[in-house]
Amino acid sequence: MTKEIQFQDLNIKKDILKGILELGYEVPTPIQAQAIPRLYAGEDIIGQAQTGTGKTAAFGIPMLEKINPQQKTPQVLILAPTRELSMQVADEIRKFSKYLSGAKSIAIYGGQPIDRQIKALKQGVNIVVGTPGRILDHIRRKTLRLDQIVGLVLDEADQMLDMGFSDDIEAILQETPSERQTVMFSATMPKEIEEIAKKYMKNPKKVKVVHKELTVPKISQYYFEVRPHEKLDALCRILDMENSELGIIFCRTKKGVDELVENLQSRGYSVEGIHGDLKQSQRDRVMKKFRDGTLDLMIATDVAARGIDVDDVDLVVNYDVPEDFEYYVHRIGRTGRAGREGLAYTLVTGKQIRTLKALEAYIKGKIKRKPIPTINDIVEKKKEMIGKEIIGNIEKGGLSEYAAIVENLSEEYSSIDVAAALLKMIMSQNETDAFETAKNITEKKAKSEGSMVRMFVNIGKKHGAKPGDILGAISGESGISGDLVGVIEMYDKFTFVEVPEHIADRVLDSMNRNRIKGRKINMEPANKK
Repeated sequence: MTKEIQFQDLNIKKDILKGILELGYEVPTPIQAQAIPRLYAGEDIIGQAQTGTGKTAAFGIPMLEKINPQQKTPQVLILAPTRELSMQVADEIRKFSKYLSGAKSIAIYGGQPIDRQIKALKQGVNIVVGTPGRILDHIRRKTLRLDQIVGLVLDEADQMLDMGFSDDIEAILQETPSERQTVMFSATMPKEIEEIAKKYMKNPKKVKVVHKELTVPKISQYYFEVRPHEKLDALCRILDMENSELGIIFCRTKKGVDELVENLQSRGYSVEGIHGDLKQSQRDRVMKKFRDGTLDLMIATDVAARGIDVDDVDLVVNYDVPEDFEYYVHRIGRTGRAGREGLAYTLVTGKQIRTLKALEAYIKGKIKRKPIPTINDIVEKKKEMIGKEIIGNIEKGGLSEYAAIVENLSEEYSSIDVAAALLKMIMSQNETDAFETAKNITEKKAKSEGSMVRMFVNIGKKHGAKPGDILGAISGESGISGDLVGVIEMYDKFTFVEVPEHIADRVLDSMNRNRIKGRKINMEPANKK
C-alpha cells in the first residue's frame, strides 16, 4: 500500500510548515498534493478545480515562499471575483504565514473605503488579494505598483470572465513583469481561459482533480447558520434536541477535535476523539467503545474517519465545513446505512454561505436551513422522549416493586397526580439543563449584536504581556467566559480590549483589583473617538 503524502513530504519552508501543522491539518488534499510540487519547481499551472478542493492552500503556500518579507512591496498578486473570496483567501494566507516573520497580506475590494486601503498599502505589504476593478483603480491612482510582482494568481478565473472582468484582467497582467510565475484556477475551461493562458503564461501544466460521482440517498441534510463564537452552544442544543444514540461530529483539524472533545466532556457529554496524532492502539480503543455503544459521540477528522465502519450511526454533524467537498459526501455517508434513514447537520458561519451554495451544486442537492433549537423545542422533545420511554417500560414489565409504592401513595392521592409529580421531577431537571445551555447563547448574542465597550488597560508588550494574559485575567477574575471578550489590540505600553456592555462594570471592578506580570492593573473606559 502506497504511503499517503504528508505536508512534511512537500518540502515546505519550516516557518510555513509550522503554521500549517499548528492549524492541525493532517494531509494535503489531492489538488494540493499535485499543485504544490509543480509550483515549487517554478512551473506555471492551470488548475481545474472548484470551491471545496483546498485550492487556496495549493497556491497560497508556494506563493508565500516566493516573497521576501523584509521587502515591503507587493510581490504576489491574487485576483478573485468577489469581495467575500478576496477576504477568505487573505485570511487563509495570514493563518499559513503566522510564523513567517514580517509577512503581510491585505484584501482590497470595492465597497470598502479606498483611503483605508491606500494607507495600508503605503505601510507596506507583500501579498495583495483583490477584485480586478478595485486593483485596477489602485494601479491608475499609482497607489499600487506591480513592478516587483514575482507571483500572480487568477482564482476562479471563469467566474471573473463571466462577471465581465476580461479587459480589467488583461490590463492588470500587462502591468506585471513578464518573468513572474502565473497560476490560474478555474472550475471550467472555456475558450477565453485558453486564450489568456496562451498569451500570458509560460508553457502552463494542467492539474486537474476529477471528482467521483457520489450519491447521498436517504440522508436528510440541513444546515444551521451561526456566528463563530456561538458554534459550541449551538452544537450542544442540537445534540440535546436529537439525543443521538450514536453520532459522529467532524472537525477539519486535529486541534479542532481536541478542543471540542475537551469542551463537550466538560459539559457532561459522552464523547471521545480520533485523529492522526493518536497511536493506533488509542484509535482502536475509541472505535471499540463506539461500536459497543458505550460511547455516544465520536469526534473525528476526515483522515482518521476513513476506518469507521459502523452501521448504526444515526447522526452526523459537520462542526466545520470540510475543505474538500468529497469529504462532505464521505462524512454524511457514515449515517443512513443498511437501508436506514440518516440525518446530517452542518454548522455554517456567515462567510461560508457562499461555500454552502457551491457544495449544493457539487452534490446536486439541497441542504435545507434550520433554526437553532430553542429551549422550548428541547423541552418539548424531552417530553416526547420521556413519554416513549414510559410506554417502553410498561411494555417490558417488571414494575411490581414500583407499582407497590404508587399503590401506597394512591391511598391519599390519585395515581394520575403521583405519575404527574414524578414526571414534573424529571422534567424540571431537563428544563434546568436546557436553560443553562440557552443562557450561554443568549449572553454571547449580546456580544455579537454590537453591545460592546472598549476598555483601556495600562499594560502592553514591553511589560512582557500577551493577549492571552489579558483574556485569562478578565475571564478568571470576573468569572465571565473568555468567548465573551471581543477584540484585544495590544501595543507596547497599553492595550485596548472590548467587553460586553452589560458586564463592563463587573469587569472593571475585578480587573482594578488585579495584577498581570506583577504590574498593578488600571482599567478604564477608552476615550470615544
